[in-house]
Amino acid sequence: MRVLVVEDEVMLAEAIQAGLRREAMAVDVAHNADAALESMAVTPYDAVVLDRDLPGMHGDQLCGLIVQKYPSCRVMMLTAARRLDEKVAGLGLGADDYLTKPFEFPELVARLRALNRRSPTAQPPLLEFAGVRLDPFRREVYRDDRLIRLTPKQFAVLELLMRRRGGIVSAEELLDKAWDANADPFTNAVRITISALRAKLGEPSIVGTVTGVGYFLAASA
Repeated sequence: MRVLVVEDEVMLAEAIQAGLRREAMAVDVAHNADAALESMAVTPYDAVVLDRDLPGMHGDQLCGLIVQKYPSCRVMMLTAARRLDEKVAGLGLGADDYLTKPFEFPELVARLRALNRRSPTAQPPLLEFAGVRLDPFRREVYRDDRLIRLTPKQFAVLELLMRRRGGIVSAEELLDKAWDANADPFTNAVRITISALRAKLGEPSIVGTVTGVGYFLAASA
């Protein structure tokens, strides 16, 4: 899952970024609306965590632009406002969810996961394919009832492959969705992560490669 955090409080933005990365999400940060729009112009985000009270262009205006330009991207609005009418106004702008500061981090994660299941088409809460069962909320992976412990990047890559259900996912798409903006497009990180994922999933291998095209999951590869 690729997430953009738009928050002018630097420490809070960095804390959210670090926490979501631990949850196997690829996370970029923008501290104002202009930077957010620049990032969104080049990166296909699944969700935006948006501070409503941004300096310069207000979060409400930015939310409207995101909804208009990127309809498949979900918006989680953050605000210190607690009044019901303000929350209703935020949702009326097109935000998909609304979380009041201060918030509990596990709730933010759970809400983002729930939004991702609805975007752009409904996704099941539990993924099962090729003998593997993946639970995005509990961050658990089983193969034939054997618990497999994965790093956040390995988990993110496996989740993307499982959501494609046998379809090919290119290395570029994996970089877009599982790594953040600092990832070197010429890096061999995807190949290394795939290799480690194959080793952890064990035999027979279910992660296949189409040379020059990408990776896929199959009953045998």
